[in-house]
Amino acid sequence: MQATTPEVVADEAAIAAAAHALRGEAVAMLSELVTHPSLLGHEQSAQTFMAKAFAGLGLQVDEFQIDEEKLKAHPGYSPSIVSYEGRTNVVGIHRPSGPFKGSSLIFNGHIDVVPTGAEVLWTDPPFSGKVDGDRLYGRGASDMKAGIVAYTMAFKALKSLGLEPASPVYFQSVIEEECTGNGALACLVEGYRADAAVIPEPISENGVMTCQLGVLWLAIEVLGKPVHASVAQTGVGAIDFTMYLFGELKKLEEKWNAPSARYRSYAHHNHPVNFNLGKISGGEWASSVPSACRADVRIGFFPDMKVAQAKQQVEAVLAAAYEAHPAHAALSYKLVYEGFQADGCHVPDDAPIVQAISKCHQDVVGTTLQPTAFTGTTDAKFFNLYGETPAICYGPSGGANIHGIDEWASIDSLMQTTAVLAVFMARWCGVNKLA
Repeated sequence: MQATTPEVVADEAAIAAAAHALRGEAVAMLSELVTHPSLLGHEQSAQTFMAKAFAGLGLQVDEFQIDEEKLKAHPGYSPSIVSYEGRTNVVGIHRPSGPFKGSSLIFNGHIDVVPTGAEVLWTDPPFSGKVDGDRLYGRGASDMKAGIVAYTMAFKALKSLGLEPASPVYFQSVIEEECTGNGALACLVEGYRADAAVIPEPISENGVMTCQLGVLWLAIEVLGKPVHASVAQTGVGAIDFTMYLFGELKKLEEKWNAPSARYRSYAHHNHPVNFNLGKISGGEWASSVPSACRADVRIGFFPDMKVAQAKQQVEAVLAAAYEAHPAHAALSYKLVYEGFQADGCHVPDDAPIVQAISKCHQDVVGTTLQPTAFTGTTDAKFFNLYGETPAICYGPSGGANIHGIDEWASIDSLMQTTAVLAVFMARWCGVNKLA
């Protein structure tokens, strides 16, 4: 008779305690990771840090540069903004040494951070990693380096108890979530798949993100009629016309936000769809009517609308606005599509991954998770729409000032999430005793 391997039963209270015991290491890791200013195009020092962290946990490390030509053929591709030369994704790969059981899992987090804004507004330098009580400060601390630290420490908590996940687990640290999502998409193109994915984004306290908007980025480039400022009334300023066009777009935003137009998950949201004029540059001289202007705009749209439909409506509004302007003969504009071309998505509330993470949170934290509809986009879309991998967002959400000034992450929330993810990993994947 062949001997059978005895079932390993995880002590979940011990797992949670082991996660909390790593508080000092988690704070040190997050503080150091924040000091790597991983802005767009400058993520590599932070990625090198993550590759070393994964290797230190005994994970196989796959570090690969994005092949944009491969991505261009994929329906999830968004036009890039900067070159991918010398910029890598990093994946820590766990394959069980013991018997396979349970379900496979992807943890995904983005290493890139948004610009700091005017640094003079910050209390401390934006990449200080300063700790003050429960708060750890710095750009990217909450969005979303705390989440990356949480899934890393969750794995370490299991190891500290002599346990390993009994199914494959892939720990992804990716670039460009904040502008294209091509980093996460590249992981799909490389062949990474699992039975589910968890992205520890700081979406909402006591919430699990199951629904998100589509997002479209575009630039409006305008040419006007420049004249001397002394006869400004005879010219047509490119900046003024750009603002006029954006004002007309805001009417479309109002239309999409109407209660009758809303996707069901946003029925009770205060203002789900936002069109944001995020950047504007134009003009040449204080005494000259501006000849050129460029406005970079972010458009949000509901999950039941596709990118092509959003573009069509935006383009129709701008074309009508141009024709209606009394001086349009002296003006021209064009649209440039760069960055997000992202459809929305919705995971059913009764999906196994939603139910599993909700039950785990209830058991570990003692509160009920609420399905949350996010008014932005995350990398969850790639797994859900193209990867046959149901994905949700659940992460440290106790911080504040994401994309703002003095961003901070809550250390208590970080450790709570670490404990939940460690227990969840043990339940979802099963566990083996380490050799």
